[in-house]
Amino acid sequence: MPDPLRPRRAVLAMTPYSPPTAGRAGKLRLDFNENTMGCSPAVIEFLRQHLSADALSVYPEYAEARQELAPFFGVEPGELLLTNGTDEAIQVVLNTYVDDGQEVLLLQPSYAMYRFYAEVAAAQIREIPYRPGTLEFPLEELLEAISPSTRAVIVANPNNPTGTAVGLDGLERILTRASGAAVMIDEAYYEFYGVTALGLLARCPNLFVSRTFSKVYGMAGMRLGCLFSRSANIGYLHKAQSPYSVNALAALAARAAIQDRAYVENYVAEALAARELLCRELDRFAIPYYPSQANFVLVRFGERAIEIRDRLRSTGVLVRDRSYELEGCVRVTVGTREQIRRLVALLEEIW
Repeated sequence: MPDPLRPRRAVLAMTPYSPPTAGRAGKLRLDFNENTMGCSPAVIEFLRQHLSADALSVYPEYAEARQELAPFFGVEPGELLLTNGTDEAIQVVLNTYVDDGQEVLLLQPSYAMYRFYAEVAAAQIREIPYRPGTLEFPLEELLEAISPSTRAVIVANPNNPTGTAVGLDGLERILTRASGAAVMIDEAYYEFYGVTALGLLARCPNLFVSRTFSKVYGMAGMRLGCLFSRSANIGYLHKAQSPYSVNALAALAARAAIQDRAYVENYVAEALAARELLCRELDRFAIPYYPSQANFVLVRFGERAIEIRDRLRSTGVLVRDRSYELEGCVRVTVGTREQIRRLVALLEEIW
């Protein structure tokens, strides 16, 4: 029997990414930073009104979605690219601007897909750690690491899993220092932080900003994101993107989601109140945690991290272990105040 076909060396060297997504139905899902209230009812109603057998039989068109999304985000239609989640946004930026062996700067720990797609692209990856102890954003360390050989820099703002954020002044310094590189700012959790780099597009030709509909809009199952940059850059990104990677339902759903601003504002207010409640209760238990600018909190359970994760899971409450990269740490999505009260009641018994 002939030997199996060998893949590229970059793929052989990768560690598979296997998120624990099975068996989550019917449980309190505080593990993936999703909107625990679900999407706006207006999204479901809009889909019902616009779905038909004929509409599903043709390839998707994006003109209407771009025309409606662009003014919502404060950009021109030509400055926006619809993507299959933020994952495709990362992939298309790297595919467009990074050749084999070229340097990509990442922060560590951060969203695993940055490294995943950089590895697939056979990039030379250099990781800058968040500051030990505090997990503060390592601005000076990142600036020092940027060199003429740097081809891309990816920053989550706020960062997952630390909840850490950097202000606009810091982002401008990064963009200026890395003027010869594509700088991607992932704003998946923007609504909980309130600081965006979109206003820098006009004067920063190397800036790329991504947003997602998977978090605050409650549409993770739709796999929809937006990537923003100068129109010339978007033209290049189009060349490197599959022409129909965003499905028609996702493009429809986004148009409805942005119209229901009250729903999003109410959810954000509830999530921020739930985050405050969680932190207050953690203080009461004397359980250490890291201040967060997102809809999750990184908690230090220490040697009991895995035990606590498993005991919560046995009661139907899911949280995300991060001790494989931050010893003793578990990430908790804040959900609603009622959901946090349920979690706290369980911690009363466990801790």
